[in-house]
Amino acid sequence: MTPPPSASPLATLTGRLIVSCQAPPGDPMRHSDTLVRMARSAQAGGAAAVRVNEPEVVAATVAAVDVPVIGLWKDGDTGVYITPSVRHALALVDAGAAIVAADATGRPRPDGSTFADLVAAVHAAGAHVMADVATLDEGREAAAQGADLVSTTLSGYAPGSPRQTLPDLRLVTDLAGAVDVPVVAEGRVATPEQAAAALAAGASSVVVGTAITAPTALTRLFVAGLAS
Repeated sequence: MTPPPSASPLATLTGRLIVSCQAPPGDPMRHSDTLVRMARSAQAGGAAAVRVNEPEVVAATVAAVDVPVIGLWKDGDTGVYITPSVRHALALVDAGAAIVAADATGRPRPDGSTFADLVAAVHAAGAHVMADVATLDEGREAAAQGADLVSTTLSGYAPGSPRQTLPDLRLVTDLAGAVDVPVVAEGRVATPEQAAAALAAGASSVVVGTAITAPTALTRLFVAGLAS
């Protein structure tokens, strides 16, 4: 297995917030300049890193902020679609991502590769890998295959994981006790109190997206609340 790069920038994330600066297809916020400004705002607010979708936005963000950029590439909307192939992963490294986030569930990858293949390619290119998982077993396997961080991103969204409205703190705790790499809490973290609870549960860092960077989704929540 190709050895991982040096610990930096991983050490800078410990105990800190990562902000996911993304927007879904069709959303007015889905524009490179807008997403870059979002990332700059996150840095100004104290974020330790930003998580950004697609090589073009990764490259623009890397040029605009002084914190590590976690790059992913969503291609499709079913099965493995978060950085689904080695090609996608290397494009993100070429764009300047310090860390590549990729689906590390047990589902088949569209290019026939394994998650270990992706990890080896990214490490050889000089970057780190964040494994997005849904279950404890997937987190263990991802760490065994060389992932530098394991994130609970897909809990509640992939087969084998419980559907829930709150952060999966049980999975955070279980992963923290089972793997020797940092565990990142991601998914449905909606308040500062929930973020702090994730750290208390064993997370090394916490990713927050919608609660900070999704005005369309947040507006819908308020509209629905007034209509109820």
